[in-house]
Amino acid sequence: MNDSDRKLLEVELRRLKPAAPPAEFLARLAAAPPAPQPPAIAQSRPAQRAIGLRILLRWLATATAAVAVALLLAWPSATPPPRPAHLPALAALAPLQADDVEIDHRLVSAFDAVARLPDGVPVRLRCREWVDNVVLRDSAQGVEVEQRTPQLEIIPVRLETY
Repeated sequence: MNDSDRKLLEVELRRLKPAAPPAEFLARLAAAPPAPQPPAIAQSRPAQRAIGLRILLRWLATATAAVAVALLLAWPSATPPPRPAHLPALAALAPLQADDVEIDHRLVSAFDAVARLPDGVPVRLRCREWVDNVVLRDSAQGVEVEQRTPQLEIIPVRLETY
């Protein structure tokens, strides 16, 4: 069906008048009792105060944390941090010449999970936890540098419903 056929069909459908519902259906609909309304939950004044106090405490905790972080970032450090005495100065070291390099990409775990989106639609997630490990060795200086990096990979997968 192309666009012109679809437009003609829509025009014809707009011209049609819907049929009247059967009389017995209208009678059953009119005789049906109204749906019961859920009872309103009445909260006592102490419960309302507790909710208000909880909201106030949340705001105060957030504001306190923000002020503490701002003070830590703005506070000038009078002295540089001390350097351990057993480590040589960086200027005295020759640049690292790695003669042995190992790179490892290892799967630690894999699992599936089902979650609900905010609109209530379920979604299946395939989760994989990886660890990347890089080891550099300089045998001339006797230095070994190792870096481990964890990774979490989450892939949404179509949820089959039957």
